[in-house]
Amino acid sequence: MEVYLDNCATTKPREEVIDEINYMLRTCYGNPSSLHRLGLNAEKKLNEARETIANFLNVRKDEIYFTSGGTESNNLAIQGIVEKNSRKGHHIITTKIEHPSILNVFKYYENNGYHVTYLDVDKYGFIDLKQFRNSLDDSTILVSVMLVNNEIGTIEPVWHIREILKEKKSNALLHIDGIQAFGKIPLYLKKWEVDTFSFSGHKVHGPKGAGGLYIRKGVNLDPIVFGGNQERGMRSGTENTLGIVGMGCAVDIMNRNFHEEREKVNELKSYFVKNVSEQISDIKINSGIDDNFSPYIVNITFLGIRGEVLLHFLEDNGIYVSTGSACSSHGKGGSHVLNSIGLKNSEIEGAIRFSFSYQNTKEEIDYVVDILKKSVEDIRKVIMR
Repeated sequence: MEVYLDNCATTKPREEVIDEINYMLRTCYGNPSSLHRLGLNAEKKLNEARETIANFLNVRKDEIYFTSGGTESNNLAIQGIVEKNSRKGHHIITTKIEHPSILNVFKYYENNGYHVTYLDVDKYGFIDLKQFRNSLDDSTILVSVMLVNNEIGTIEPVWHIREILKEKKSNALLHIDGIQAFGKIPLYLKKWEVDTFSFSGHKVHGPKGAGGLYIRKGVNLDPIVFGGNQERGMRSGTENTLGIVGMGCAVDIMNRNFHEEREKVNELKSYFVKNVSEQISDIKINSGIDDNFSPYIVNITFLGIRGEVLLHFLEDNGIYVSTGSACSSHGKGGSHVLNSIGLKNSEIEGAIRFSFSYQNTKEEIDYVVDILKKSVEDIRKVIMR
């Protein structure tokens, strides 16, 4: 049996998405900037995808800009905001548990004279709102927070962040990294008064290489890519039409099945955690299972075991998981997220991230728990020799 539980890294495209991409490759291959019929047909499909995604997010379609994915969207938002507002101040705020596509941009600005506040988090991964309130000053121009943490699934209270910004009468703009939240939890961008929000197609059963950025009407950013003025000058370069249309198809299906698929995944996660807790000793659950955490992610430490070793034991039995963020898996050192929530090195070393999708079944979960139990026992026997 093959069981894929690394859906935070990427998801398997839906069959309808694959069919739509094949159609674009075979039939609707024109450049959407061309004035002839093939170009106009491609532009129409592009606009339909934009409208589909805007409707899902309950925003205006002219507030959606297409990119190559989450990393570019985060860079476009952060660099665009900082460069546009550099005369107003040089203080920017983020958290210690952000994705590398956020942290590395902040480090770049920190090395170039900006004052950066990295907010602490508690043992569950929730940011310190008191520290945030005290960090704000007249020179703060940007606050960037990941809505759903990609390693432990914590849902950050971005609505409280906006409340504090109002309370302090701050003009700082609020960027939300929504890569792991998009299609996974209810979103209220207008209610939360989010200024920019990033998302990616391959996290929601769409293709890789296509993503987007919501930019609230009235928010002005400096572009970081210049060229032919595609995407209304915000992101130049010929659009990845087939990827964008495939993403739009994935979002359309996701929108119709959102609550049903989310409820199924929530049940699978609870079922998995219950069975692992009952059948395997000496573990530590690093993710919560209540509504403050994404139902799609659970991080578990298997004490006394190296996560990489357990990962390959599972892979040998057709089970695919992760030891952390796929985007930083080749880096040195343990997880900065798990370190920030106070885990010891030995606890970080044995951590595995399981991430689910609507495609998983209880039969698969039963198989995974059985193999997991056997693998952990076998590894611990070898270590105890």
